[in-house]
Amino acid sequence: MMRYFIVYVFLIAGCSAVREDILAHRKEYKDDFLTDPRSPLKKEDLINLDFYKPISSARVVAKFTTTPKAEPFEMPTYSGVTRSYRKYGEARFLWDQDSVTLSIYQNLTLISNPLYNDYLFLPFKDETNGVTTYGGGRYLNMTKSDTEDGLITIDFNKSYNPWCAYSEGFNCPIPPRENHLSFPVNAGEKKYKGEIKH
Repeated sequence: MMRYFIVYVFLIAGCSAVREDILAHRKEYKDDFLTDPRSPLKKEDLINLDFYKPISSARVVAKFTTTPKAEPFEMPTYSGVTRSYRKYGEARFLWDQDSVTLSIYQNLTLISNPLYNDYLFLPFKDETNGVTTYGGGRYLNMTKSDTEDGLITIDFNKSYNPWCAYSEGFNCPIPPRENHLSFPVNAGEKKYKGEIKH
């Protein structure tokens, strides 16, 4: 009985740590809208941001393999222009009983910027799109240093909407077909509750 109690306490502590981490991340996320001069949202708009409750099961540890021979390509955006990317690697993990492979990309324009040359990008779509989440998919950010040990932690609690979810006129990448998931990811940011700005 004591063994099960210890496991229960450990799980509760783990969930609490995830919750605190995600709440701190979301505060920083909201603050960024107020400091970026290009931001589509103002302080009074932030009340319309909506999120799933943080859950530990949405944080997965995936096997990571780099794809050094991947050729550059143009990723289309919802505005019609394209952006230059290269597949940096693939992450493999289990989601319930589903075996999942997601591609992680490197923005070729940002490579020359010292502030962002470590930046990696994971756009994805799932079965919540257009129902409880933005129809155009969601994004995750990570860095090269997150992949150095052959593993990468993907925390879907931190998935966020592209700026196109709040306002027109932005060049938001369309998640490639290889990153379309066949199941719902009930974690991260939900649909914006305010009016989309034109």
